[in-house]
Order: sequence, then structure tokens, then C-alpha cells
Amino acid sequence: MFNIRKFYTLLCSTFLGLVMTTLPLPDVRAGGGMVIEGDVCIIWVDFYSAHFTAFQPTKHGNKQFCQQLPGSGPTIFVLDYLHKSLKDVPVSFRIIHDVTGQGSYVKLKHVEKIENIERHTVFYQPPVIRADASLKIEHDFTQEGRYIGVITAGHPSNDMVFTAVFPFEIGGSNYGLLLPLILLLSVAVFYLLRRASLARKVTAQKGAGS
Repeated sequence: MFNIRKFYTLLCSTFLGLVMTTLPLPDVRAGGGMVIEGDVCIIWVDFYSAHFTAFQPTKHGNKQFCQQLPGSGPTIFVLDYLHKSLKDVPVSFRIIHDVTGQGSYVKLKHVEKIENIERHTVFYQPPVIRADASLKIEHDFTQEGRYIGVITAGHPSNDMVFTAVFPFEIGGSNYGLLLPLILLLSVAVFYLLRRASLARKVTAQKGAGS
């Protein structure tokens, strides 16, 4: 006999699993990374932190972006230092094609395994000290696709260098397919709940009439 409760539970668990595995989760990974707090993007390089913003002024004016940029073209990345020590240490910024196959889950260990990283580098800003606590990077992307940002920062009192990696995408998005799927599953769940409610009412009415 078909058990609607079991089917509903299975559908909900499948739906949750799909969302959790499809959406890039904002977290700080080993070695540093990006965390999204509301509409604010924060880069963590070990204990350092900086506000991260991307612009494409030619096509989108002053609109701010984070990990998903609409398309190719001139792009400006701005790191506004939140940790005061960052303005006293050299910071570098590298952009590479994502050849790791890890997508939104890329970590520093994956980048470290890339052979000849220069071959996959599309932009590199050598270590520079910004006393004004703001690093501005400009690059004209000619290709859409997945990229990885690699940021390094020195230590204020020794030779240690900290590294953070974060994925971002130029053009394209899996949300175009994901949102209709979420809507479809939501409708299915609503329909099953209605069916379950009606079935309980019919059962209760039969029990009362017997």
C-alpha cells in the first residue's frame, strides 16, 4: 500500500539534499576563503579580513558583485582592509582559471596541486603594501567561466605568508536551472500535504460514521 507520509519524507530529504549539494555554501575553509554575510562579502586570509567587492562599470555601473559576475568585460576588484595590520604587510592578488574541477568547493590544497600555476594565471598583482588599506585590481575578462582568486598576505613581524582562495564565476549560473526545480518541488510538496490532509479528514469522517 502506498504510504504518503513515507513518500513525503523521502521527497523532503531529497529536496534538502539537492539544495545543499547544489548551492555553494559560504564558509571559511582551511587556509582562508570567502564568507558571505547578508549582501556583504568578507575575505579571510588566516586572521586577516577584508571586505571584497567586484564591479563591472562599463556594463553595470556601480552595481556590486561578489562570487557571481554577469559576464565578461572590464572588471574591478576592491579589497578594503578590515584588519588594521593588512595595510602594513605586502598583499598579492592572483586570478587563475579553475582547472581543479572542485567548483565552489575549491580549497588551498587543490590550488597547491596545480602544476605550473603561471600557465593558468590570467592576472597577477605582485605583493604590494597599501597604506591606505585598500587594494584595487582591474582586469578585462575575455572569457566567461569559472575562476579562482588567490590572495596572499605577509605577517607583520616574521617571514610567514598566509593564503586564501575563493571561487567565482564570470557569466552563467546554475541558478537558472535550480530555481524552477525548487518551485516544482515546492508545488509537489504542497500537493502531497493537501492530499494527506484530505485523506485524514475522510478517514476521520468514516470513523465517526461507523
